[in-house]
Parts: sequence; structure tokens; C-alpha cells
Amino acid sequence: MATTETERRNGGAKAAPQASTSPAATPGERPGQRANAADRHVGARIRERRVMMGLSQQQLAKMIGVTYQQAHKYERGLNRISAGRLFEIGQVLGVPVSWFFDGLTVEGPGQEASPRQRMCLELARNFALIDNEKHQEALSQMARALAAQSQAEREGG
Repeated sequence: MATTETERRNGGAKAAPQASTSPAATPGERPGQRANAADRHVGARIRERRVMMGLSQQQLAKMIGVTYQQAHKYERGLNRISAGRLFEIGQVLGVPVSWFFDGLTVEGPGQEASPRQRMCLELARNFALIDNEKHQEALSQMARALAAQSQAEREGG
């Protein structure tokens, strides 16, 4: 009969099952569901920042020393992220650890990104990929002009 690592450490004795330290769940809620919602929120914030920076999941994974699959699981909230790993991700993405928790409330994570918010993120990512500063400035001026026109139309009628 093979012994497990835990049994070897405990001198051959099997480890006793540990009691759950999770707070009591309210009706209709699985134990740990709040933590899972927090994990999903942090993962969504990682994805948001990664997309904003124009990085692929593969690139992020390489930068933090994990597999693409692991990075994917972090972003989906399927795997929890240790404090040290979250700190490392924050350094790679150029944000403090607290940034990943912005918008997380006691009730759960903030709302899903709207199509407009996703479009803004995509616009920012694509803008950052433009190498020519004159093209960036022209695009910025065009956006200002269109915004001013929309503002005038709203105020005028």
C-alpha cells in the first residue's frame, strides 16, 4: 500500500479531515461563492488591463512565468491567484494590487462591461498600437471635434 506525502509527514497517520472555515452560506448560496465572485472580478480586471495594454494571454503568461492555460484560468476566475502572483501581475501590467479590486462590492463584482465600454477599451488598445505620433494626434483631434459636435447638438436641441 502506497503512503501519501501527508502520511509520511505525519509518521504514517492519515490526516484528519479539516473543518471548513468558510462563513455560513445564506440560502441559495454555495459556501465560498463570494470568494468565487471576487476571483472572477479580479480575473476580469486582469483581462481588462491586459487588453488595454494590447497583450495576448500568451504574452502575459510568459511575462509572469505561467502557462497560457493558467493565465486563462486566472482571467476566468477558475483558479485563485496568490498574493505574490497578483503582486507580480500588477507589476507587469503597471497597476497597484488594489486596482484589481476596484469596483468589487460586498454584494459582488461590478456589472459586466457594456458594449460601449468594450469598444472604448478596444479603441484605447488600438490607439496605443499606432506608432506614428502625427497619426495619433490627428485621431485625437478628430475625436475632440466629434465630441464637441455631439455636445453642441445635445445642448442646442
